[in-house]
Amino acid sequence: MLKIEQVGKTFNAGTINEKVAVKGLDLTINDGDFITVIGGNGAGKSTMLNLIAGVYIPDEGSIRLDDTDITRMPEYRRAALLGRVFQDPMMGTAGDMGIEENLAMAYRRGRRRGLGWGITNAEREFYRERLKTLDLGLEDRLTSKVRLLSGGQRQALTLLMATLQKPRLLLLDEHTAALDPKTAHKVLGLTQQIVSEHNLTTLMVTHNMKDAIHYGNRLIMMHEGRVIYDISGEEKKKLDVQDLLEKFEQASGGEFANDRMLLA
Repeated sequence: MLKIEQVGKTFNAGTINEKVAVKGLDLTINDGDFITVIGGNGAGKSTMLNLIAGVYIPDEGSIRLDDTDITRMPEYRRAALLGRVFQDPMMGTAGDMGIEENLAMAYRRGRRRGLGWGITNAEREFYRERLKTLDLGLEDRLTSKVRLLSGGQRQALTLLMATLQKPRLLLLDEHTAALDPKTAHKVLGLTQQIVSEHNLTTLMVTHNMKDAIHYGNRLIMMHEGRVIYDISGEEKKKLDVQDLLEKFEQASGGEFANDRMLLA
C-alpha cells in the first residue's frame, strides 16, 4: 500500500549543523498493517512520518502510495489521503472553535465547498453518534469551545477527526506522550478500537516499548535513519522488552541510550 525506497534526508547540508536524519530508508507497508515504530532519539522516526506526510521532501529515493508516486506531491494534496495525530494535543484542533465545528472541518476534508448551511441536523446527529464511541460525554457538548477540553479529551477528539473520513494511512506521532499514564491508556484503547473498527492502515511512533509490543500486528525498530528490525505476527506476540533491547544491541552494535524508552 505504501512503499518507501532508498529515501534519504539531510538537514543543513554542507554546514557545521549538518544532520543526516534518514539514509537508505526502505519500508513496505501492506494494506491493513498496524505498525508500531520505536527507536532512540534522532533515529529518524518523526522525520519518516514527515516525509510521508509531505512536510519534508526527500533528497533522494521515492515514496509510492497505492502505486502513485507521491515523493514530491505537496503536503496539502496528501491531506485528503492521510490522517495524522501529533504529540501535542493542541496541534490537531482549533481551540477557539466548537467541537462540532472542528468535526465539520475534518468531515469536509478533500470535498468541494458550497454555499449551503454549515452543519445540517443530520450531520450534527452523525457527530453526536461518533462522539458517543469515545465515552467522554462530548456528545452533549457539541458547541463547547475545544480550548476548554482537557488534553486527553482534545487528543481523543483529534483522533476522531483524523479518522472521520477514512484515510488511506493514519500517522500517529507519539500521540500519547504528553498525557498522564491513565489518560494515555484511555487514548490508546480508543486508538485500537478505531483502527480495528475501520481496518485502518496505521503507523504509530512510540517511546513506550510495552505499548509497541502490545499494539499492532507489526513492529519496526529504527536506528540512524534506517529500519534495523522488522517483526510481525506470532513472533511479535512473543516479544518482551528485554528481547527488544537485545535485538537493538545486536542490530546496532551498541546499547540503548534512550532513558525515556528504558523507563517506559
